[in-house]
Amino acid sequence: MAKIRKAGKKDVPAISTASLPDIIFMLLFFFMVSTSMKEVTYKVDIHVPEATELQSLEKKSLVRYIYIGEPKREFRGKYGGETRIQLDDAFADVSQLEEYVVREREAMKEDEQNLLTISIKADKDTKMGIVTDVKQALRRAYALKVNYAATQRSEY
Repeated sequence: MAKIRKAGKKDVPAISTASLPDIIFMLLFFFMVSTSMKEVTYKVDIHVPEATELQSLEKKSLVRYIYIGEPKREFRGKYGGETRIQLDDAFADVSQLEEYVVREREAMKEDEQNLLTISIKADKDTKMGIVTDVKQALRRAYALKVNYAATQRSEY
């Protein structure tokens, strides 16, 4: 009986890296598609109230947000601690709301301009007086579709 001997140690073949760029680009594409970018930097503290009857907005591209609350800690030295209004990334006054609505409406497509919805994200401790002032300014700008942001109340 003959013995078969191995002539020497054989090396393990190298792993093929030919498909590595394909895998990396697939992962990159996946994260680019599934990640959402932060739209606005909040400058006010907002703890939205809870509600039981909620509806979600269908076309979010037609919604513009108005944030109402106390300035965050880093802005209190400059703007004080009283309730402020934030439009996009800047603080604003009630008198600037009409101009903001007109500007946002003009930036939209002509057939979607009458579908503009204003969503008010107000802190749950905000006084109703400033919310009423905002609503009056929106009425003067003919922004009649107003939405109030809230979170779902958990049932006990």
